[in-house]
Amino acid sequence: MKIRKANLNDVNLLIVLRLDFLRMNGANFTVEEQIAIVAQMRNYFQKHIPLGDFIACLAEENGQVASAAYVVIEERPANGSFITGIVGNLINVLTYPEYRHAGLATRVIGVLIEECRQLGVSAIDLDATEMGRGVYERLGFKVMRDVAMRLKL
Repeated sequence: MKIRKANLNDVNLLIVLRLDFLRMNGANFTVEEQIAIVAQMRNYFQKHIPLGDFIACLAEENGQVASAAYVVIEERPANGSFITGIVGNLINVLTYPEYRHAGLATRVIGVLIEECRQLGVSAIDLDATEMGRGVYERLGFKVMRDVAMRLKL
């Protein structure tokens, strides 16, 4: 199994992986919505991969992606939880069913954790699914709040 960071040549693959992740988690899109989402993702990945504030890690076997995870890095005003002011948000942790229970998610997340350390990230946040909770806990993630809230504009 080859573990690697994604690059600009992987933009189309990253889009497919993101759509697969969203669908696996219950999302349904109209054709118009999918066109808009794909266009936004293409622009996002092309802009943020070179900036270094988006990193994707892939586990591949024979050219086929088995697992992937993304981290979005942002700078905020510092506080006690992130004293450098740099925070990562782990998203899109995906392992295809036929590759599960082989430690691949742990490996790709581990690469992203190391990348974040090198970039001075103070904390990495995520919204865990029940399926992934054990993986995250074994990697040292802790539950920080009972309810996540969002105002959709």
